[in-house]
Amino acid sequence: MSLTLDKVPIGSRVKVKNISGSSFKRRLMDMGIVPGSEISIEGKAPLGDPIEILVRGYRLTLRKNEAMCVLVQ
Repeated sequence: MSLTLDKVPIGSRVKVKNISGSSFKRRLMDMGIVPGSEISIEGKAPLGDPIEILVRGYRLTLRKNEAMCVLVQ
């Protein structure tokens, strides 16, 4: 089952399947979000924006529109 990173519940661990969206793709990949990497959802703001994740041993905060570009399984 595949879904976007913004729809993953807090506390879940997922694996990146693909990154879409040309405007954010390079930036996300530079931050370590590449296909095959594992991400843990650490928290979300009350309205779901921003989203705090743990990737490659460090915490990262993404805007909801950036998280929508990351397809995970």
